[in-house]
Amino acid sequence: MINKAIAKLDPFKQLTTEQQNLINRILTFTETHLQADYPAVFTIYGDAGTGKSVVLSALFTQIQIMTRQKEAPFKDRENYFLVNHPEILKVYKQIAGPINDLYKKDYMRPTSFINQMDKKHTSADVVVIDEAHLLLSKPDHYNNFYYQNQLQEIIKRSKVVILVFDQYQVLRMKSLWTDQRLEKITHQYPHEDYHLLHQFRMTAPDDLIAWFNDFTDGKLSPLPKDAQHNYDFRVFNDAEEMRQEIVKRNNEVSLSRILSTSGYPSTLDGGKHYIIEGRFKMPWDQYNYTSTPWAEIPSTIDEVGSIYTCQGFDLNYVGIIIGPPFSLNKKTKQIQINLDKITDIEMFKKRDDLFDAAQIKKLEQKMVMNSLNVLFKRGIYGCYLYAHDSALRQELINLFQTISK
Repeated sequence: MINKAIAKLDPFKQLTTEQQNLINRILTFTETHLQADYPAVFTIYGDAGTGKSVVLSALFTQIQIMTRQKEAPFKDRENYFLVNHPEILKVYKQIAGPINDLYKKDYMRPTSFINQMDKKHTSADVVVIDEAHLLLSKPDHYNNFYYQNQLQEIIKRSKVVILVFDQYQVLRMKSLWTDQRLEKITHQYPHEDYHLLHQFRMTAPDDLIAWFNDFTDGKLSPLPKDAQHNYDFRVFNDAEEMRQEIVKRNNEVSLSRILSTSGYPSTLDGGKHYIIEGRFKMPWDQYNYTSTPWAEIPSTIDEVGSIYTCQGFDLNYVGIIIGPPFSLNKKTKQIQINLDKITDIEMFKKRDDLFDAAQIKKLEQKMVMNSLNVLFKRGIYGCYLYAHDSALRQELINLFQTISK
């Protein structure tokens, strides 16, 4: 069992035929457009767990080897790998450390790249962007980004941009993206698009993954009969009991954590803020100042992870607390989102380009659902659920009992 993110993103790991063919296609696209005087963009679409980052890691390594070994047309090119997620960036820098042809300095946050290109009055050749759905699509002075859109600014400073995108992992208004918003930018340039469909992360049956997707579309449907086939899926009436089971899994195979949606006290004041559910009491994840990803720090078994520490990472088992913003409409059996119970103040920052209140509410509700979908798809071997809302919790228990008899 592999418990290190750097191993899962190992650029030399065995790829599937589809993945290797995709890399070859991107390399051909890149070689063609490096000779042009205008940018080109290759976009890889894929849901969580479809191997997007694995492809990018292998691709960038191949490009850098050709660049450093002076193979045409990559000889002496300036290439960069960008990701707007500090925990994932740590992993890529760890990967680069022992590999001669990879330099840690070539892996950076998008704003750092933009500012560096401006300071040096230069541009890049090939830029690879992981988790492009996290790119800022409005100014964010807190992060020293003063332009309108990070993707636009990156393309302006590059010859070829290769990015991966998942509209179901858009989680903040300041990073508001849809397929249409993305393509309004990428399709201005010579471009190719590719869709990855096969799920690699989870051993869960396809029917259960579809059930997760239905849930985050607002529909609570019967659990598939094969939900526990080769997968440890459970529903709990007691969050503390769920925590104890996750601790057992962590002792057995490591890399097992409790995760939660928004809806519990949380402020960026450096203090501890607790999630309390009956007997259960644990603090949110603390800011991680180390070079090790949050989930790989042993002591974080005593913290509750958020989308900001687990997005993009594989865990062996997850215990998910579905917080106060999610409730069940008893009449329709539909999932409701209570936006007034969101405690993540970063999620809904206002945008100057959105005016329609109904549209804004719809987008906000979608982001809340996306955040839960991200959590649902973290566990490789198992997923445990507990819901704060009593009606939702009871309905989940009823559904679970029909498949566990």
